[in-house]
Amino acid sequence: MYDEEVLEKYINHPKCIAVGECGLDYFRLPEDEEEKRANIAKQKEVFISQIEFAKKVNKPLIVHVREASNDSKQILIDYDAKQVGGVLHCYNASEHLLPLADHNFYFGIGGVLTFKNAKKLIEVLPKIPKNKLILETDAPYLTPHPFRGKRNEPYYTVFVADKMAELLEVSREEIDNLTTKNAINLFKEFSSLS
Repeated sequence: MYDEEVLEKYINHPKCIAVGECGLDYFRLPEDEEEKRANIAKQKEVFISQIEFAKKVNKPLIVHVREASNDSKQILIDYDAKQVGGVLHCYNASEHLLPLADHNFYFGIGGVLTFKNAKKLIEVLPKIPKNKLILETDAPYLTPHPFRGKRNEPYYTVFVADKMAELLEVSREEIDNLTTKNAINLFKEFSSLS
């Protein structure tokens, strides 16, 4: 699994404001059914232990969900991750995850929003409560258009903000203020961001 003693050594550093990136990823599971079940079981076990660790140290979660929306949502609810909340990193546009907004979770929106094939994310974006939207980067990956294919950098979130403003029919300034406020609300207890 992981060594909690090692994590505890770093968790109280002032720059450490969350636990993660952790979660479930069913994208590249083994083809053998027995191995697949064992892999999924192990992922769930580790994810649950990471949720418990986040609650123990009172830090929000940075949650990775890839082709595992149902299990991820259920685990986050069943193990009361609401206590610490967090962000669904690189939100995968699954409407099944939207109820997590009521469980203290934010939705990280990055460069994918600017992609031509982001139809699902574009469709679901207006359904996300505005007070739960956060801009993010997955640097060095998922660079927004028009720089797709190049190394991603935090600066490029301005292109995500522009697209988000366009889609939600609000000003770019409103998106900047909103997403900054949301990030501060999520992380304020855990850092000097406020």
